[in-house]
Amino acid sequence: MNLFPLFVDLARRPVLVVGGGEVAARKVAALLAAGADVTVGAPALTPQLARLAADRRIHHLDGPYAERWLDGSWLVVAATADRATNEAVASDAAHRRLFANVVDDAGLSTFHVPAIVDRSPVIVAISSGGSAPMLARRLRERLETLLDPDLGALATLLERFRTRIRTRLPAPAARRHWYDALFDSPLMAFLRARQPALAEAALEASLHAPTAPAEGRVALVGAGPGDPGLLTLKALRALNQADVILHDRLVSAEVLALARRDAEFIEVGKRGGGHSTSQDAIHQLMLEQARAGRRVVRLKGGDPFVFGRGGEELEFLRSHGVPYEVVPGITAALACAAYAGVPLTHRDHAQSVRFVTAHCRDSFDALDWRALAQERQTLAIYMGVAGLERLRARLLAHGRAATTPFALVENGSRATQRVVTGTLGQLPQTANAHKVGSPALLILGEVAALAETLHWYGAPPLVALRELSIPHAA
Repeated sequence: MNLFPLFVDLARRPVLVVGGGEVAARKVAALLAAGADVTVGAPALTPQLARLAADRRIHHLDGPYAERWLDGSWLVVAATADRATNEAVASDAAHRRLFANVVDDAGLSTFHVPAIVDRSPVIVAISSGGSAPMLARRLRERLETLLDPDLGALATLLERFRTRIRTRLPAPAARRHWYDALFDSPLMAFLRARQPALAEAALEASLHAPTAPAEGRVALVGAGPGDPGLLTLKALRALNQADVILHDRLVSAEVLALARRDAEFIEVGKRGGGHSTSQDAIHQLMLEQARAGRRVVRLKGGDPFVFGRGGEELEFLRSHGVPYEVVPGITAALACAAYAGVPLTHRDHAQSVRFVTAHCRDSFDALDWRALAQERQTLAIYMGVAGLERLRARLLAHGRAATTPFALVENGSRATQRVVTGTLGQLPQTANAHKVGSPALLILGEVAALAETLHWYGAPPLVALRELSIPHAA
């Protein structure tokens, strides 16, 4: 976040606008709407600004810019067509520790005027940091259609009742639950119908209804592979209702950023060679938090029920009488394959797909290698990169051809995604040559060759080094 968003109370506070043209007039209009005491400094004014000055709604300083104009100002806007003047305003403001906005010059600005969606007292501001104002305006247009026009009336009503609400519901968790129920009540329908008395009565009834103790519950939520755009709407809703979020190490920062800011975040990831949280400890955390009346989200990379130990966690919760739900996520095999341009099934190449995990020697020995080595199927292997040598040896020993294509997808669906392609015989050497690291998913089968022609996301695949030799089956 390169800018800190801030809403400023400018009512009756002096603000200077340097410039008297159309751009300055637009800035003045916005400042007046915020209640600012506006002074415009310029040798000439537009007719609109001249009328405002004549009506004494703004003050006018006639003539070329002078530093003394800044005296007493809280903010300054430079909106002239002369860069030298704008630079002088920005420099003088910096010396006085005043925030300055230079229109259409992000480099000289210390604050930026956002595009605004006004549902007063609810205000939504969108800023591109001065880099793409038209994009901010486009986003504003979309938000205008999404946000209920009567949000302002709702906020005003809640403000009137704020003290009573906090007195009636002093516990933050109980208050959040009450608000959630209120927003799903008929209250908004009454406001839209311009029936404020009925809306107020609905709020009164809700406030005086018997309050039951907050019931803790757990939601197992799939976070997908990393791209926040792949979250389901239900997952996003759960993240915004959670009191505490127990998340895996590989859940992306972009996904976590979509959760409630005041939720408690606890990392419970497992990692080799570093700090890990045992499964028993995760079970106890879920139990403790739920019994404390909190809404718990157990946030897992991918899908909770695909190599996510979600079944074990539900068995534990059920045995202790904790209410739960499951929100599926897009598992890594589906997402990595899609973002690499690899169809897991294809009429000409693969009639089935197998999801496999093999993190240790015991799990390797438990797999049906003869079945895994069959042709015309796709293997999606969740294993990182540590066991590629043993994997290749087992598959070759059970008849899989050394020329079988593979695609290794590192950081699938994220901005740092890399795809490495080659053939089974070259698999470990290719991964080592390109320094493939976790998290990575291996796709093995004839369909993997399509990554080189069907890729669409990020950089093209890195191909195997041609000089690597293909070993004989072991």
